[in-house]
Amino acid sequence: MTWPFQRRRRLNRALHELRRPLQALMLLDVRAHPLASSDISARRGLLELTAVALEELECEVNGGSAGAPPRPVSCRELLLATIERWQPLAASRGGEIKVFWDAGSGVVEADAARLGRAFDNLIENALVHGLPPVTLTGTRVGSRLRITIADGGAAPVAGNGGSDPRHGHGLEIVSELAASHGGRFALRHGGAGAVAALELPLAEPEAALVA
Repeated sequence: MTWPFQRRRRLNRALHELRRPLQALMLLDVRAHPLASSDISARRGLLELTAVALEELECEVNGGSAGAPPRPVSCRELLLATIERWQPLAASRGGEIKVFWDAGSGVVEADAARLGRAFDNLIENALVHGLPPVTLTGTRVGSRLRITIADGGAAPVAGNGGSDPRHGHGLEIVSELAASHGGRFALRHGGAGAVAALELPLAEPEAALVA
């Protein structure tokens, strides 16, 4: 898509004004809390996800591609960090996020930022559109890692969100992430709730973990 010059200029100005305070917030946070607690790490993770989203928007406006080259990433560590950010919302809804992990570190070759966004969207989707508790499992199936996220039933729906173009992007992000990393994604709705399943190829055993 080619944006008209004046519209692209207005969008870039808005991006500039969004990026500037975000960068300042991230810098202030690091200076004020060099040794991060779990709450501060969760907040910092959200700031980083926002920065990634802005980078993607900038590439959409100006052309080019966002993201970093794939590298070994521990899905277990990335998921635990994601869960920390969402436990308060789960608690506010009278539940929790339960984790049953039996896949070791679950190292995959991936763009860590995009993978983090996918995990974030899966957990948010279960909490916002489903009822607690949310149960996350991680298992090894042959040479693949299978992550499932199940909720306790469908939450009441207000309005007609299905036809709103502002909604439904989270699961698209997960599906695109799976396809671009040689994996697959599926979502099943049932009487007991929804179950999202993400499968990704595990990295070679000798791959050194970067993050």
